[in-house]
Amino acid sequence: MKYIKRVIDKTIDIYAKAFGAIQLKGPKGCGKSRTARERSKTEIAFEDPEKRKNLLEIANINPKSFLKYEMPILFDEWQDAPTIWDMLRYECDINRHFGSFYLTGSSSKNVETSHTGTGRIATIEMLPMSLYETKESNGLISLKELFNNPALNIDGLRSNLTIDDLKFAICRGGWPLSLDVYDKDSQLTIALSYFNQIVSTDISKIDGVKKDKSLAIKILQSYARNIGTLVKKKTIYQDVQSTMNYSADTIDSYIDKLKELYIIEDISAWFPQIRSRKSLRMSKKRMFIDPSIACAALGLNPDYFDTDYDLLGHIFESLVFRDLKVYSSAINGEMSHYHDAFDLEVDGVLHLRDGRYALIEIKLGGKGIDDGIKNLKKVKELIIEANRKNEVQIRVPDLMMIIYAGEFAYTKDDIKIIPIGCLKD
Repeated sequence: MKYIKRVIDKTIDIYAKAFGAIQLKGPKGCGKSRTARERSKTEIAFEDPEKRKNLLEIANINPKSFLKYEMPILFDEWQDAPTIWDMLRYECDINRHFGSFYLTGSSSKNVETSHTGTGRIATIEMLPMSLYETKESNGLISLKELFNNPALNIDGLRSNLTIDDLKFAICRGGWPLSLDVYDKDSQLTIALSYFNQIVSTDISKIDGVKKDKSLAIKILQSYARNIGTLVKKKTIYQDVQSTMNYSADTIDSYIDKLKELYIIEDISAWFPQIRSRKSLRMSKKRMFIDPSIACAALGLNPDYFDTDYDLLGHIFESLVFRDLKVYSSAINGEMSHYHDAFDLEVDGVLHLRDGRYALIEIKLGGKGIDDGIKNLKKVKELIIEANRKNEVQIRVPDLMMIIYAGEFAYTKDDIKIIPIGCLKD
């Protein structure tokens, strides 16, 4: 299979010039091993059934013997041989190798190591593929370029994606394996297969403690029904406990494991001092790493959304969050959200490490765009007003945009309205 370039490639190559070893972490099936293999001349695959026993014995008795092979070396499923970590940490410290080792493995295996690897082993998180990486977004509008040039003329640029295309992309997900499958119905089975493996095997494998599959399913279904919302954990507990007799602590422990598996995530709130701190809602936004797992949890296919555009809007937001996280990974971006007690909200706030940030509304289209424009303008006005009153100044947003499911890009009141099918890193 031909390697499909990933946005994270740039980050990996930069880190490889500063660290001896790179560990790639992320959800099962997102392409970690394939990405590392592209950079390696030797692969030590601990899951290879023909070589596994011998490789594990070598790792336990004399792991340094692996260093005789041509570098860079990929240690795939290294968690099966945790001595590899300390060996590489020491080797990189003594001989100052750069970009010589790659470590990949399943997120369902937690391993305790005696040293963190700080300064020797860099850890980089990978995500499922964005629409630009799957060649569905035409990439006419660069997120990086928008930050560098907020006055960039985008007017009239056009997405090739229809709403039906987006419904399919949401259900299929950003899993590289799906790109090897040419039948669309078969592509949709990839996310379902991952979902089944998560609840049947991975959630128990991560710490070696047997988990109740039914409880894992119920939690993921609750998250999926509340995707993109600020529901408190109490709501998740009540949803689960309506049919199952489990304590909040037990439910919490399952949620923690699902986060460790890179299945669900909670997006933190942004709380600038533009209103009273008491008026800010600190609740976290419930999200999936990839929207297809939410669809799999609820048993949804693309046709379902023909009659439920409300849920489509929430799951579309999850897809946009995924893509923004992918695109901003090369410029050190981090996503949050804003919501206050007066119901003024901004779906996403993208902060860069250099201090710049963007306010982002995510809409399917229609009236939602006008509402989004009002919200963005109102938050900017509040910041400007707060700066008149406060000694501590709040940075005015460097960029304001609405990302939507429509066809044409345009600018209104200095706000960029951008089809998701036009965006790239």
